[in-house]
Amino acid sequence: MNNFEKYSTDFVQSVGNKEGAVSPVITSSASFAYGTAEIGEGIFDGSVKKPLYSRMGNPTTAKLESILAKMDGGIGAVATSSGMGATTLAVMSIVSAGDEIISIGGLFGGTYALFHETLSRFGVSTSFFDVDELDNIKNAITENTKIIFLESVGNPNMRLPDIPAIAKIANDAEVVLMVDNTITPMSIQPLKLGADIVVYSTTKVISGNASALGGCAVFRAINDADDKFKTSRYADIHKFIKGAGAMALIPNAKKRAMRDFGMSANAHASYQTMLGLETLPLRMDRIISSVEIIAKELDAKGLMINHPSLTSHPHHARYKSDFSQGCGTLLTIDMGTKERAFEFLNKTKLATLTANIGDSRTLALHMASTIYRDFDTDTRKFLGVTDGLIRISIGLENPQDIINDFLEAAK
Repeated sequence: MNNFEKYSTDFVQSVGNKEGAVSPVITSSASFAYGTAEIGEGIFDGSVKKPLYSRMGNPTTAKLESILAKMDGGIGAVATSSGMGATTLAVMSIVSAGDEIISIGGLFGGTYALFHETLSRFGVSTSFFDVDELDNIKNAITENTKIIFLESVGNPNMRLPDIPAIAKIANDAEVVLMVDNTITPMSIQPLKLGADIVVYSTTKVISGNASALGGCAVFRAINDADDKFKTSRYADIHKFIKGAGAMALIPNAKKRAMRDFGMSANAHASYQTMLGLETLPLRMDRIISSVEIIAKELDAKGLMINHPSLTSHPHHARYKSDFSQGCGTLLTIDMGTKERAFEFLNKTKLATLTANIGDSRTLALHMASTIYRDFDTDTRKFLGVTDGLIRISIGLENPQDIINDFLEAAK
């Protein structure tokens, strides 16, 4: 049985319309006319709920945001132009110069560069820890710590965090927990596990066919009673809580990040992303099944496979308990050397060589010579990037065909 039956119903019913055009309408306009000066004033002060300007939101994108917010149990969401746009929006809406971030686990190269290189230029520092360094993570929290950030699955090191345990550390310290859930939509619901913000690159498996660049940040509601966002640590957000109550993190993100940085989603991309959402539950169910089959068979044939479904993986027990609905589309193959990795990639007939993941097609990429080529040896080691590492994103092809192709390429 499909693990995601609930979402199959929710997505197709939410994307389509019961009256007029069945498919979502693309509002292809950069600006919107207000009609009267009074309405214009109301739109800008928030009392009139109509479009202001497409940099701040678009009706097509708003529909996508409502579906993704519902998927994660959030009060609202802000869609962006890319996955890095979503991470940047969520982070920059919270931090200021002098603040600190704690980043946990293996990281996508772009996220690591944002934290280590770009934010440091603006006075925001980041400490990096492995997913199992819980005591060190707890001890690293200071009065300046604003965000604890983690990926639901380490990309590309395939290590699995204990999200509830990390959420407890964050919530006990009253620090924001932000989870990049790009690889595991539906499989993991971070807000229900104690996170405050969830970010996605919707370019990946949510869209699923490499046609639409996009991202999204999903936010929880501010509690009526005590809430970490009401403490002095997050004083910059208090004015938004006073004005918007439970919805405060939405205008905070739009006014403290999107308005000035401009990582706005495109209406056409939002439309294409919604089309991808309609089939996401079906695609994820098949891909998760295929990943396990392929990892097991290739491992049995002697290839160096890294995936938590394998009993040899250090987080196999966590995979069985906390990731029972899978951990996404990825596995890795370590060919030992760059030369052997290149030989494999040049011989495979099924894999498409690209930096994307989560596509309907199986994708592959040598990590050290591409995304992580500018990182030093110690950083690569921390992130799990070896000289021969190939990241594989399994697609919708017949899993036996993928196995046969990879075994032939590895000869």
